Amino acid sequence: MASTSDIKNGLCIKYNNDIYKIIEFLHVKPGKGPAFVRTKLKSLTNGKVLDNTFSAGHKIDEVRVENHKFQFLYPEGNEFHFMNTETFEQISLNKSILDSPDLLKEGENVMVSINTETDLPLSVDMPASVVLEVTYAEPGIKGNTATNATKSATVETGATVNVPLFINEGDKIKIDTASGSYMERVKE
Repeated sequence: MASTSDIKNGLCIKYNNDIYKIIEFLHVKPGKGPAFVRTKLKSLTNGKVLDNTFSAGHKIDEVRVENHKFQFLYPEGNEFHFMNTETFEQISLNKSILDSPDLLKEGENVMVSINTETDLPLSVDMPASVVLEVTYAEPGIKGNTATNATKSATVETGATVNVPLFINEGDKIKIDTASGSYMERVKE
């Protein structure tokens, strides 16, 4: 058993007969009344995010997880196939377990959290950013914008990302996996 003082980002807990991962937390000590911890929890079974407040000192049920490095092999319908880079064991996970499956390129390395009690995969942590090639982009016309104009572009995984007007087909761009937004153009 852990308490609210042990709460940190990425901690997996049992709550309401489900397993949740803490995405965000904020320890609040108001001027009047007891302290509390405001959290944002993501369900590892259905992907729903909920806000919850724990009073200070509240006991929480921690779930022991191990993180293993897996390589993404290929998608098949709603199933995504991964291979453990150390044991070469293959697993298939449902698309709903991934945060941004449309940004996952074949051969990409991810961290998979596995429950040590049941040996079941709980979540997939994508890298902070991915570099993908633009396969389709409307041509940007110079001079018809005021500031910060964007256009939509399709990348090699099929995802659509808003990019600045100077991005063309064939360019490689870095994308933030948390928000799915354009970060920068990558020169080789």
